[in-house]
Amino acid sequence: MQLTTKAEAPGSLPLAIAAATIGYAIFLFAPQVLNDGDTYWHITAGEWILRHGAVPHVDPFSHSFAGAPWQAHEWLSEVLMALAYRAGGWDGVLVLFGSATALALGMMTCHLARWTDRLATLLLLVVGAACISPSLLARPHILALPILELWTAGLLFARSRGRAPSLLLLPLMLIWANLHGSFIFGLALTLPLALEAVIEAGEGWVLVVRGWGLFVGAAVVASLATPHGWHGLLFPFQLMRMTQLSKIGEWEVTNFQNLQPIEIALMALLYVTLSRGIRLPLLRLFILMGLLHLALQHTRHQLLAGVVGALVLAEPLGRAFAHETDATPTIPGRSRSLGRSWTVAGLVLMLALTVLRVAYPVVRTNDIASPVTALDHVPAEIVRTPVFNEYGFGGYLIFKGIRPFIDSRADMYGDAFLSAYGEIMQPNREAFERMVDKYGTRWTILRAGSPLVGMLDVMPGWRRLYADRVAVVHVRTDGKP
Repeated sequence: MQLTTKAEAPGSLPLAIAAATIGYAIFLFAPQVLNDGDTYWHITAGEWILRHGAVPHVDPFSHSFAGAPWQAHEWLSEVLMALAYRAGGWDGVLVLFGSATALALGMMTCHLARWTDRLATLLLLVVGAACISPSLLARPHILALPILELWTAGLLFARSRGRAPSLLLLPLMLIWANLHGSFIFGLALTLPLALEAVIEAGEGWVLVVRGWGLFVGAAVVASLATPHGWHGLLFPFQLMRMTQLSKIGEWEVTNFQNLQPIEIALMALLYVTLSRGIRLPLLRLFILMGLLHLALQHTRHQLLAGVVGALVLAEPLGRAFAHETDATPTIPGRSRSLGRSWTVAGLVLMLALTVLRVAYPVVRTNDIASPVTALDHVPAEIVRTPVFNEYGFGGYLIFKGIRPFIDSRADMYGDAFLSAYGEIMQPNREAFERMVDKYGTRWTILRAGSPLVGMLDVMPGWRRLYADRVAVVHVRTDGKP
């Protein structure tokens, strides 16, 4: 059944403007979007790239891995973050990420409305946004979010029209590959859709293979246009093979002991699909099953499930709701006028939100990623000496020009180092003493409540220098090198 295109209907644009504005407002005013130490070191990496005019190939930040091989795979995102910080401090960073979120949600609403009526569009939008919400952090994956949405929609529109994707999508892959490692998912998504097109083509499969094959090959070539070349293609797979990732928050298995947004999304989708008898083509069902597997295996992949899953479900859901579609005729001239009015209203509201944010600028204080006061209490003669730090504090130390022992660049540190770090944090006194001797550690900065803090409080040769609700600092007193 051919569905009526609804993107031009006056009811879809207000919803798109509302979704974009809400996403923008959340990023501008929700404190938790900055509660991640990665934001700090990404900005610092961007500043390094701008100063040196090159992408680093060895670690310039830590003292434990100084000079070790490391590539800034998200270099373009880091440059954008550094420029935003230069332009407007933390408010500039929030405007950058808020704009990316607004663009993604606005486009997603319009694309969903191409297949579904207003009720189904709203349902899918809420489900998708619920899955995105745990990942609303000022990090490169959000800057890649509009490209993920546009790429997925482009592939699905091509399938609905019975043709290969437009080569105009290829610049998106070029940008995506330099923004964030999730580009590999964009490449993977083309394969089942290409196979679906070949199967449905029947005797005309040769032309379909040629069209989709050209697109897939060109997309792979576009993804290689990075400072890392073919290593960039391998990087996501190398990262996923690391055994220690499961001990890092965003890579943990989704925990259903507390109500999770994805649980709400799954219940809503189960109700709608079962009550409406929605049927999916086999390969699209495999795509959804793969997305669900990724989302349950790693919390960070809920975002992929929310965006791609909503778009994949849109066409079959639109068929199920087709008999309820609002068939009220619209006058083209009036529709365009309303569209302009809603667009202007949305831009004015976003401008007002931006002015309000700038009028009350963000001031970073103590939080789970920022031991501001604790670090201020470390004497100058000590702060530049080797430190042993909490994993989550590494980004802040890099941002402040201090070389950490460890930070969240897990791909650089590798499984063996992360495992040794985890052993120390149990705590393990022998492992800690070996580390101290190897790296000449003179002080520590740890999360308040860390088991290692209690060990250091009673350990000879160490003295508590400062403590607050966020962090505890110890200094070495035995005088050993």
